[in-house]
Amino acid sequence: MNAIINKLHIKDTLTDYVYLILGILSINFALKGLLMPNHFFDGGITGLSILLHEKYHFDIDIVIVLLNLPLVALGYKLVGKKFFFKSLIAIVLLGVCLRWLDVPELTHDKLIISAFGGFFIGLGVGFGMRGGCALDGIEVLAVYTGKRVGFTMSEIILGLNLVIFLIASAFFGLEKAFYSMLTYFVASRTIAYVVDGIQEFTGMTIISSKSEEIKRYLVLEMEKGITIYKGERGFMKDSFEVSADVDIIYTVVTRLEVRRLKAALHEIDPKAFVFSQSIKETAGGVLKRKEH
Repeated sequence: MNAIINKLHIKDTLTDYVYLILGILSINFALKGLLMPNHFFDGGITGLSILLHEKYHFDIDIVIVLLNLPLVALGYKLVGKKFFFKSLIAIVLLGVCLRWLDVPELTHDKLIISAFGGFFIGLGVGFGMRGGCALDGIEVLAVYTGKRVGFTMSEIILGLNLVIFLIASAFFGLEKAFYSMLTYFVASRTIAYVVDGIQEFTGMTIISSKSEEIKRYLVLEMEKGITIYKGERGFMKDSFEVSADVDIIYTVVTRLEVRRLKAALHEIDPKAFVFSQSIKETAGGVLKRKEH
C-alpha cells in the first residue's frame, strides 16, 4: 500500500512540474513574442511588471521576480509550505526564461497581440495553478486582503487591475489601456477554462409525477448515474393539506447534454420542475464525459 501511495505522489509531483514548466514557457512566449515588443499590458503582477518596465526601463525579469516574491512568501502563511516552494521555484524559473530564452517578435496586429497575448498569459497562469503554484501573485494578495476588508477575491482583483489600467492609460494612452483590458479579459477566461476544465458539468434536480419514466431515460438512454431523494409534493395554496410522495431525481450531465435532457423532460412531463447548478469538478460515479 505504501509503495502505491509513493508512486502516486511521484506521479502527482511530476505532473505538477510539467504544468509548471508549460506555464512558464507560455508566459515567456506571450510576454516576449507578443506583449512587450508592442508595449501592451496585462492585469495582475505581470501587468504591473510590464508597466514598470515600459515606464522606467527596469529589466522585466528582475521586476517580475521582485514583485512576486513578497506575495509568494505570503502564500507560505495562507496556503502552505508546499505551495510556497513550488511558487518560489516557478517565479525564479520564469525570471530565468525571461532573461535568457528569446522569442522572436511575431506580429504588429493589435487585435492578435491583445487576444493571443491574453490567451497565452492565461494558459501559463492556469497551468501554474493546476501545478499547485502561483505564477502571478495577485491571487495571493487578494486572499490576504479579502480577509481584512471584507471584499470578495474577484472584487479585489478587479480593483487592483483597474488601478493598473488607469495608470497605463495615463502614461500610454487610452487605446493601449483598452487593448490591455481585452488582454486581461481573455487571460482571465483562459485561466477559468484551464483550471476548471473545458468540459463543465451541471447538476440537474428533477421533480416530476412521471419520475419512473425519467429515471429509465436517464439510466438506459443517456447512461447516467442517478441519485433518488424521497420527498413530498403538493402543499398548494388552495389545497395545502393535499400532498403525495415523490422521487426527487438528481443527476450530473455535461453542458453539452443539458439541452438534450431538457428537451426529453419536456416530452416526458412538460410540468416537471427542474433546476440546475454548475459543478466545477466531479470524480467517481457513472459519468459520460462526451456526448456520442
